[in-house]
Formats: sequence, structure tokens, C-alpha cells
Amino acid sequence: MISSIEQDHQRFRQIVHGKIRKDLRRFISRGDLLGREGRRVVSIPIHDIDIPTFRYGDNSGGVGMGEGEEGEAVGQPGQGQKGQGGEQEGRHILEVDVTLEELADILGEELRLPRIRPRGQHRITTIRDKYTGIRPVGPASLRHFKRTYREALKRQLAMGQYDPENPVIIPIRNDLRFRTWNEVKKPQSNAVIVYMMDVSGSMGDEQKELVRLEAFWIDAWLRRNYEGIESRYIVHDVRAQEVDKKTFFSVREDGGTRISSALQCCKELIESHYDPNDWNIYLFHFSDGDNSSDSDNRLCVKILQEDLLPIANMFGYCQVASAYGSGSFINVLHESFPGGDPDESGPRLITSKVGGREDLLDSLKSFFMAGR
Repeated sequence: MISSIEQDHQRFRQIVHGKIRKDLRRFISRGDLLGREGRRVVSIPIHDIDIPTFRYGDNSGGVGMGEGEEGEAVGQPGQGQKGQGGEQEGRHILEVDVTLEELADILGEELRLPRIRPRGQHRITTIRDKYTGIRPVGPASLRHFKRTYREALKRQLAMGQYDPENPVIIPIRNDLRFRTWNEVKKPQSNAVIVYMMDVSGSMGDEQKELVRLEAFWIDAWLRRNYEGIESRYIVHDVRAQEVDKKTFFSVREDGGTRISSALQCCKELIESHYDPNDWNIYLFHFSDGDNSSDSDNRLCVKILQEDLLPIANMFGYCQVASAYGSGSFINVLHESFPGGDPDESGPRLITSKVGGREDLLDSLKSFFMAGR
């Protein structure tokens, strides 16, 4: 039986989720949510929702008590004309904590995204301890209080030592009970996400912020679909290197562009650490579409066709608008892979264009509508 308080709380959470769904495009485009992230929970400011609360204070001043003359206005005068009330509508802001899993579910519901099915038999078996029973010996840290108390009570009742007027239960050594465990093998779906970003001179702070926002939501959706996720980061100009997450989003842009360097670095990373028989592999490349030469474009197509697409669940290419980039690389991909290099599950290569924050939702929908 669910208590009325629990029902009210569930109703409130439904209202919160409804507000988030209604303003999802705005929330996705806001960078401040990333700064509110912590321990898989995001704080979201929501307008026009308030929780009924008790307000404690001094109630000694009732109606008609205190200083003032008859006919004087009650309260403090607002801004503007002295002594007159304001005409602006109030804004009620409430910060609610929403887990990343809840955010991902809201994203999936709003975009009608299909849940991702792990590709093939890509599963790793992990060994975990599972408590399965009770035994009379064990370490003190695993002592089971309720079972110990029950044994002591049974013993005292059987021996006639239990006094209802003074119900003191004192366990002895033979009453102690401890949890016991077994090692169990649990199959676990695993996935790796490799983010690649062009950091040449044509990719400025605005472009990197768009990448940062999209990567946050990509990560949230994939983590909702897999039990184990690893994220790796590669930056490139004419050379590519693996970096940590902080460096990925803060490195300064400079130099020319050779996209094949990132794809080659990604290929070597996958070959060294992620067996396609055990891992679901998701690759995302972010660029303004400017590349050094036609010969490098051809090399990129070759690496994708021979090395990356055959092993990846998906290769997502996101082209962000830049005043300095040519934006031609997405056309190279469309010409080389007109159907997205499909397999039985759909296209493996998916592209999207992001001209500004308002395009992020559509980009996410492009990547994940296939449910790969």
C-alpha cells in the first residue's frame, strides 16, 4: 500500500518530468547543466513549480498588531513609484535533482528513440559476490542483527528466561548468525565511446562548446543502455593524440587539419584495448568539415571502409558550423557512403550538421533513431 506522501512525491516527480520534456530543447542547449553535474545527478532549475512547505517563524505579531497607523499599506514598497505595488509577474524557481538515467529516459521518450540492443554477443562476464544465506560463523562485519536477535529470543523462550516485564535479549556466542556469500558470474554488456575532435585553427570556443554539449547527451543516452561504458578522447590538427576529458574540451585550437590522423589513432586504440568480440564500439568525430587535401579525404574513406566501420556499432560524424571551415568533408562521406554503409541493423555511418545550440536535439535524434 503506497502512502499518501509517497503518492504526492510520485505526482511531483511526474510534474517535474513533464516540465523537463516540455522544455527539453532549451535544457539540451544549456551549458550550465554540465556544471551542475555530480555523482550521476544533475540539478535543474525549473520555473513555476513550488513544493508546499511549512514556514517556521515568529507568530507573535498577529493581524492588527505592531507599529503603524490606520490606513497604511502593509509590507515594503516595491521598486518604481514609492508605495505602489509592482505589476511584473513573479518567477518561482525550484532546483530539482534529476539522475542522468532519468534525463536519458526523458530524452528517449521525447525523441521516441528505440532502446539499443548490444551488437552480436558482445558481452563480458564479471564475477561478483552475492549474499545467499546465513551461517553460524563468520567475520563480525557480516553479522546479521535480526537473525542473531531471533535466535537469542528463541533460546530464551525455550529456556523460560524471557521476561515480558523486562524484555532484555542478550545474545550468546551460539546465537550469532552471519551472512554468507557465493561468487556469481554475471554477463555485462560493455561499450566504449571514442570521441574525436578537430582542434585546428578554424575550431573556436563556440564550436567546442557545441561538441561539449552534444557529447554530454550522447554519453547519457549510451550509459542508459549499457551497464559498462568507457569513454576515450582524441584531439587532432595535422597530428592526433589521445587525451583526457578535461584536455579534450580545453585544448587551444591551432594549426591545420588532417582528419585521417584521428581515424588512424582511433584504429590503433581499438586494436590495442577493445576486442570487437567483447565490446560495443561507438565512434564520434566532430569537425567543421575542413580537411587538408583530397588525398587525405581518400585516406579517411579507406580507413573507415576497411578498418572502423566493420567493427563499430556506429560511426557518427557531426559537422559544426564555423566561419573559417570549408564544410566539405560531410559531402565526401555522403558521396563515398550513400547508404551509410548499412548492415542488417541499419546504417553504420550517420552524419549530422549543427549550426547552433538549437540543432543539438535534431542531431541526437539523427544519431540514435536507428537504435544502434
